[in-house]
Amino acid sequence: MQEQLKGIRDRVIQELSQAKDTSALEQLRVRVLGKKGELTEILRGMGKLPAELRPQMGQMVNSVREKLEEAISARQAELKEAEKNAKLAREVIDVTLPGKDRQAGSAHPITLVLNDLLEIFSGLGFMSVEGPEIEYDRYNFELLSVPKNHPARDAQDTFYVDDNVVLRSQTSPVQARVMTTQKPPIRIVSPGRVFRADELDATHSPVFHQFEGLCIDENITMGDLKGTLDEFARRMFGEGIKTRFRPSYFPFTEPSAEVDLTCANCHGAGCRMCKGTGWIEVLGAGMVNPHVLEMCGIDPGKYQGFAFGMGLERLAIIKYGIPDIRYLYENDVRFLSQFR
Repeated sequence: MQEQLKGIRDRVIQELSQAKDTSALEQLRVRVLGKKGELTEILRGMGKLPAELRPQMGQMVNSVREKLEEAISARQAELKEAEKNAKLAREVIDVTLPGKDRQAGSAHPITLVLNDLLEIFSGLGFMSVEGPEIEYDRYNFELLSVPKNHPARDAQDTFYVDDNVVLRSQTSPVQARVMTTQKPPIRIVSPGRVFRADELDATHSPVFHQFEGLCIDENITMGDLKGTLDEFARRMFGEGIKTRFRPSYFPFTEPSAEVDLTCANCHGAGCRMCKGTGWIEVLGAGMVNPHVLEMCGIDPGKYQGFAFGMGLERLAIIKYGIPDIRYLYENDVRFLSQFR
């Protein structure tokens, strides 16, 4: 047994110098000092020795264990230090090297147009207000004087959740909500996503974005609407852009108008974008129907107002010369990177 202990000690000391990492060292420790290790097996076999030899052999086993534990601890410290130095050498950073080129993203064209509009109309005293995309029929149609038999209420044009709930077909319900909860003067814009049962093609989408405005106060006239939209056109598309009003019909405004702008591409000379006319239809507008004011609890004898609405996709197409509305939804980096 003494020779066996001496052999274990010498062999382990030799293997310690050959251990290349802390993992190999741990395997060696378990094999010799673990619960099923070589020294443990020797201790378990001492019961077969004569009683007078057991204390002496126990002392020898413990002495060998202590020496091996000290040697293993010393070697473990050496290997940990070597591993740490190797890791630091691998992870060294050369601060003189140039940094990696990371291209910055860019705002989406619709976001760019929306930011321009918010800046323009906030400068004119309008406050931005948002509303729910899933809307009650009362706000989407009824309070806007859209009759029950109006084509806009048909299921072929509007997405119905049930008989009284729809996916809003315009952001005008926000105006109705504001008029029923706030007293004049009111001056708001309402941007947001809207839904209509349209086929997707180069100029239409079932999901798109609108930007509507509402102003209600005493002594508001069509001239105030014209002046507001003139300033919008100038600041959005540049000097020399004019507005042209054409009579139209909307249930919630009276009188109503389709509003054309001077073609921003050719400045009125005539081009492919404006089909040679020099004008592009951009938005609808008009004076708020007195019946709408009355339904929303506002005295039409004291207050008047104007409203307007435009599509953000259409503005982006005009402003940036985008030939197909589908480009705005395809998330093609080659297209989007042009707006960086």
